[in-house]
Amino acid sequence: MNRSKSSRRWLAEHFADPYVKRAQSEGMRSRAVYKLEELIERDQLIRPGMVVVDLGAAPGGWSQLVRRELGERGRVIALDILEMPSLAGVEFIHGDFREPEPLSRLEAALGGQLADLVLSDMAPNMSGMSGVDQPRSMHLCELARDFADQHLREGGTLLMKVFQGQGSDAFLKDLRQRYAKVQIRKPKASRNRSPEIYALATGKRGGANEARE
Repeated sequence: MNRSKSSRRWLAEHFADPYVKRAQSEGMRSRAVYKLEELIERDQLIRPGMVVVDLGAAPGGWSQLVRRELGERGRVIALDILEMPSLAGVEFIHGDFREPEPLSRLEAALGGQLADLVLSDMAPNMSGMSGVDQPRSMHLCELARDFADQHLREGGTLLMKVFQGQGSDAFLKDLRQRYAKVQIRKPKASRNRSPEIYALATGKRGGANEARE
């Protein structure tokens, strides 16, 4: 009964959400697109010709926006454990980023290119138990960081979702050793009650790519 009431409340809130309504009216795939849109405008994240990797891409709102901002130049390579309807100009890989086979396909798609921008909006399926959910979310953060270590060019940018909680401060401290600047962003479209923040790591330091030579 409590779960049913909670579900009804969530649905009511969801369909009343101005960002949901805006996404529907503008033909965007999710309200999350407006989180990224704000950061693109604020931090000038997109330049023509970039190679962008979008981790945790489904349903595709971020890839949709990046493809639009890139215009006809550049590449967008997206990956998610969930299926994602195709988007023109977006290369999609279906698979679990925690497993080696989808990661190998992503590396093959890059074909030796280094990304200019790595985006990660990955989050685990939430159980409601912080002792379970937080370690899972931090593990995804670590995987995204490690991917960027190997496949993001020197001077490149990593933007990733981080849930505040056990392990997040240590993770951000570690990230600051790898990038010239790490800033915390809380976009307006991010719900106030959510513990999510976005770590914007710019100016990747040299040295991490040697391991892949």
